[in-house]
Amino acid sequence: MNENQQSLLLESAARFPPPKGVKLSYGTAGFRADASLLESTVFRVGILAALRSLKTGSVIGLMITASHNKVSDNGIKVADPSGGMLTQDWEPFSDAIANAPDPHSLLQLITEFVKKEEIGFEGRQPAAEVLLGRDTRPSGEALLEAAKQGITSIIGAIGTDMGVVTTPQLHWMVRARNGGLEASESSYFHQLSTSFRCLMDLKPEGISKNGNDATLLVDGADGVGGEKLEQFKKMLAGLCIEVRNRGDGILNEGVGADYVQKEKVAPRSFGSADTGLRCASLDGDADRLVYFSVLSNENNKIELVDGDKILSLFALFIKEQLSILNEGEDKKGNDSYQARLGVVQTAYANGASTDYLKEMGLEVVLTPTGVKYLHEKAAEFDIGIYFEANGHGTILFSEAFLCWLETSHKTLLSTSEGSVKQKAASRLLAVSQLINQAVGDALSGLLLVEVILKYMGWSIHRWNELYHDLPSRQLKVKVVDRTAVVTANAETVTVQPIGIQEAMNAEIAKYPRGRCFIRPSGTEDVIRVYAEATTQDAADALASSVARLVDQYLGFGSS
Repeated sequence: MNENQQSLLLESAARFPPPKGVKLSYGTAGFRADASLLESTVFRVGILAALRSLKTGSVIGLMITASHNKVSDNGIKVADPSGGMLTQDWEPFSDAIANAPDPHSLLQLITEFVKKEEIGFEGRQPAAEVLLGRDTRPSGEALLEAAKQGITSIIGAIGTDMGVVTTPQLHWMVRARNGGLEASESSYFHQLSTSFRCLMDLKPEGISKNGNDATLLVDGADGVGGEKLEQFKKMLAGLCIEVRNRGDGILNEGVGADYVQKEKVAPRSFGSADTGLRCASLDGDADRLVYFSVLSNENNKIELVDGDKILSLFALFIKEQLSILNEGEDKKGNDSYQARLGVVQTAYANGASTDYLKEMGLEVVLTPTGVKYLHEKAAEFDIGIYFEANGHGTILFSEAFLCWLETSHKTLLSTSEGSVKQKAASRLLAVSQLINQAVGDALSGLLLVEVILKYMGWSIHRWNELYHDLPSRQLKVKVVDRTAVVTANAETVTVQPIGIQEAMNAEIAKYPRGRCFIRPSGTEDVIRVYAEATTQDAADALASSVARLVDQYLGFGSS
């Protein structure tokens, strides 16, 4: 790194001093905090993104969003060349530079890291490119400018502003650019609408509608997803959508997938007039999706169809298409490809969903909480489906499987066009184009749900009957130091503090089908408690008793 580069970094960093007494860490969704505290961090992540672009020789993405958090918060996360999350190897560096106390400490960290990673600065024009996106938060514009300043403090690096976009759109654009495709909102909408239309055209003849032809009501969380869906719905022949909460209220306040899933009540602007209708809810940046139907009562209670049920629907459909393709095939034959289909969940998945998926004969794997862990594990399968109960998930197709599928499809088109096998191959190819393989995407996920329900001839009520969730309760307990909790076995067992797991086991044993685990939050000093049992009262009691144990072992009174 030459002197010009060093002096530019020092000069730029001096304009963005870090807030005093604030320590930030790059959690499962990047950095998040009150927006007023983030300018310095966002500037520094701009530097990191430019360095990542230099290192990989690829376009990198930066998304400014706090997803389902309140409107006064904001955050920033990095999209790697694949469109996925920032590699975990670079997370310690992101934490270090975010918390460097002054420009000289920051420069020293960068210099050492550049040397260790062997990042070259010479000979490329532009040296690096970063695509920038933001959601609808008022703080987004100023933070976007800070990110640009960080990017351009690396000589020759450029930041390209993609405007107000959903988080999944930004990730999709990064993946598209690095795959040599056009990275624009119109190309995103075109790919989704084309593959959706293809799947709609491949519905079996004579399937009864079963009440599924009614309008889909969508809660846009007063965020960017509602705005985009309102534009996009005009391109979706055969699907009638009414978008509510599309910017006329406060972002994520009494609306959105996170609120609906956790509170199990209808969002604002939904009520008794919508009883029994098919409804969906996006979160603030449109990377989460849940479905629900309003119950006929005065408390706005709902029947929730969460990420576990979405995963089950996708798994059912894909398993059926694979079965059609493999029917009558000689497993040892050259044309046969025994695709490995896997389902990836976290400990937050409802126990009833895991049991159901295993009963279907599917391979189910658990990972720690966090999209980066789920995504990494799903990528080990030919087709990997992952979802969190909160509605964040997607489907990944391996390159080897897609190559085989495209070849098989061409063969089937020439030898048996219109056959059930050719149609199954077409459906799987269309799913690989419709679903956002970079990251969970509420808009693409919603379209896939809708087309599968049409294919099955199912109403939301028939879908919800796949299995019955065990009642559950989530609580959080404020603690002095969340890092005092250490977990193992995909967060299902607590190994520290010593003795707490045994105490929890004694509580769990009191309840039929009781299950409970704790884990530290990725962003705040709280411990999250999740409990399940056969009745809601039992789940509530189990969660409360374990929360008391957490307080006893780790709370403010125990320090």
